[in-house]
Amino acid sequence: MRVADLDLDLDLDLGPDLDTGPDGERGGVLSLTPAPGGPPPRAGAVYALVRLRGRPVGTVLTTVPDGADPAEVLTAAFRARYAGGAAPPRPAPPPRAAPPRTTVVVATRERADRLGRALDSLLAQDHPDYRVVVVDNAPLTPATRTLVAGRYAGRVGYLHEPVPGLAVAHNRGLAATDSPFVAFTDDDVVADPHWLTALTAPFADDPRTGCVTGLILPARLTTPAQVLLESHGGFAKGFEPRLHDPAAPPADQPLFPFTAGSFGSGANMAFRASALRAVGGFDPATGTGTPARGGDDLYAFVRVLTAGHRLRYTPDALVWHHHRETWQDLRDQAYGYGAGLTAYLTAVVCRHPALLPALLAKLPRGLAHARALTAHREAPTAPGAPGAHGTQAHPWPRVLSRLERRGMLYGPLGYARARWRTR
Repeated sequence: MRVADLDLDLDLDLGPDLDTGPDGERGGVLSLTPAPGGPPPRAGAVYALVRLRGRPVGTVLTTVPDGADPAEVLTAAFRARYAGGAAPPRPAPPPRAAPPRTTVVVATRERADRLGRALDSLLAQDHPDYRVVVVDNAPLTPATRTLVAGRYAGRVGYLHEPVPGLAVAHNRGLAATDSPFVAFTDDDVVADPHWLTALTAPFADDPRTGCVTGLILPARLTTPAQVLLESHGGFAKGFEPRLHDPAAPPADQPLFPFTAGSFGSGANMAFRASALRAVGGFDPATGTGTPARGGDDLYAFVRVLTAGHRLRYTPDALVWHHHRETWQDLRDQAYGYGAGLTAYLTAVVCRHPALLPALLAKLPRGLAHARALTAHREAPTAPGAPGAHGTQAHPWPRVLSRLERRGMLYGPLGYARARWRTR
C-alpha cells in the first residue's frame, strides 16, 4: 500500500521525500497531484496520515479507485473512521517560549546510504538553534566518516565510538554536547520539518519535564512484514498528548513506571541533558549491538521517571520510520523486543535494587494485563476491520509471540553477558 500525508485544511500533500524508488516515485508516498499532462495516480490501497491545520490527528486506510479524486476519497474515509467526534480538530497550541538550544545525536553503523536520507531531513528543521552530531559506532569501513566529511562538511559533527552498542554510542553523544537538551533519532528515519521544535518545546513549558517522546509512522508499507507490524501499532503511541508523572501514576498502567514501552521509542526522544546525566545516562550493557539486544531507551525512560522527572509524549513531533522489510527481520525484531524488555528490567533492578520491592508489588497485575493484551493481539478479526492506526488488521502470528516470550527468557542472561563484556 502507498503512504500519503493529508491536511484537511489544505490541499493533499506529498509528505516527506522519503526515498526515490526504481520507478522514480518518491519513497512510497502517493503522488495524488500529478504534474500537468502526467499519468493519473494508480488505484490501490493508501495509508494516509491526516492532519488538521498541520497537526497530526489520525490515520486512515482506504482504496482509491481509478478516476476518483484521491483527496475526496481520503477525506471521506477519515470522517467515516472518526465519526462522532472521536478525533475532533484540536485548537492551536498556546504561544510558547522559543525552542531551547538542542543537539541532535544520530548513532549509526555501516549504513551510510540510509544515514544521508536522515541527515537531509534533520538539516531542514525549522528549529532556530540546534546542531546535528553523528556517532559512528564501531565502524568497519570509513564510509560514514567520508559521507559526513564530504557531503555534510561544516554542517554535521562527527564522533567515532569504537565500543559497539547503541547505548554506548548515545552516551558518547551525550558527553560531547554542551546543549541543555539532547535529542536522539535513528539513521532509518525521515524527520518532519517541525519535528525538533515540537519535541523540545515542552521543556520550555515545564521545568519538571525530563524527557519528551514523539510520534513514529511508517515511511513505507510495501512488504507483508511492514504491513503486519504497522497493523498492530508499529512504533506509534497514539495521537493524543500524554503526560507521565511519577507523582500521579496512571490507573490503566499497573506496572507504571516500569511500562516503559508505552512511553515512546528511541527513534524519537529528547532529554534534559542534566536529568539524563544525573541518572548515569544510558546503561551501556543494554541496546542494539550488545548481547542484551535492546532496552537502552526503556531503561533511560524509567530512570528519568524514578528520579522524579515528568515524561511527555507529543504526536506533533513526527518522524517517518523505514520498517524492516522481511519476515526474518520481523522474527528477529520480535525476539529482540522480548529480550530488551527483560534486559532493561534486569538493568533497573541490578543498578538500583531499591526499586525491586515496587516492581515485585506491581508484577502480578502487570503480568495479567500483558496476557490480556497478547490474547487480544493474536485474536483473528473480521476482514476489513480497522487496525490500530487504520491499517487492515491481521492476526498476530503465534510464532512471533513465542519468539517474543523466548526473548523475554533470554533477556536477563543477555544483560549479564553484556555487563561482563563492559567490565
